[in-house]
Parts: sequence; C-alpha cells; structure tokens
Amino acid sequence: MAEEITVARPYAEAVYELANQGNALERWSETLEFAARVAADPQMEKIIGNPKLTLTEQEHAFLSICEGRLDDQAKNFMHLLLENHRICLLPAIAGLFEEFKAAQEGRVEASIASAFPLGEAEIKDLVDRLVAKYKRQIQPSVTVDPELIGGVRIVVGDAVFDASVRGQLEKMAFALKR
Repeated sequence: MAEEITVARPYAEAVYELANQGNALERWSETLEFAARVAADPQMEKIIGNPKLTLTEQEHAFLSICEGRLDDQAKNFMHLLLENHRICLLPAIAGLFEEFKAAQEGRVEASIASAFPLGEAEIKDLVDRLVAKYKRQIQPSVTVDPELIGGVRIVVGDAVFDASVRGQLEKMAFALKR
C-alpha cells in the first residue's frame, strides 16, 4: 500500500498542478473519480493486464468506455498512465488528488472508529478538538468497530491516534515481549 502511494504521488501532484493552474479542480476531480472506477473494474483489469493486447488496444478499450467523459488533457494523462503501466494506480491518484484539493481548501478528513456508537455531542467534541489541533475544517467519517473493545481510534492523514482498549492491550503485549 505504501509503495503504491509512493509511486502514485508524482502523478497525483502533476495532475493536481495542471488542474490548479487551469482552475479546473472540480472537473479533474470528477474525471479522476470516474476514470478510477473504470480502471478498478474487474473486466477492465483483465484487459489492462492482458499481455497479448498492445498499448493501442488497451488504450482504445479504456477510452471507449470513457467516451465523452475525458477532454484531451485527460486522454493524454490516461495514455501516459497506460504507457507506463500505471493505470492501476488511478484510484490512489484520485485519492491523493482529493487530499491535495482538501488541503488547499483548508479541509482534512478524519476517520473516527469507535467501539460503540457515538452521540452527536461526542462526535462534535472530537471534531472540535481536531479542529483546534489541525487549524482546519474536519470532515469526520465515523464508524463502529467492536474489535476496538472500548475507546476510539482516529486517523487524520498519516497521523493515528489510538485511544482504544485494543490498542492499549497491543502496546502492553509488545512491551512484555521485549
């Protein structure tokens, strides 16, 4: 996963810079999201992974599905990805693009996992604390994960705040093994 993000990052940065310069962040956001869904389709994965098909045939198959949804810049970008055998990175590229866009807009996504359902007041308190820490708007995504046993686990970008019982037990187990 980390390797995929590492390889996808330069592509995402390049397309983000292109979109930002052309004041086309929303258009590129939609384009990448759509193209990522096409690239992740199992039938498309078979076509892209078929060594018997030429680059031209693969590109034709991909672009025919995207007919009318890609402008010339997007078609060139897809050609570059296909040529470099990186089209499978489109979901990661789209995700990174959205992260860059959110950062520019002063937003950051936070995944909040709790062992038990959280009330509105608890979610608001967590979000307020994250806003104070990151000085940005926080878009929370709240899920229930009973395997945490108790507490919460929050992921914001690369930062992980694990205040769950399971996390504490894992830390204890690691310390005892030393």
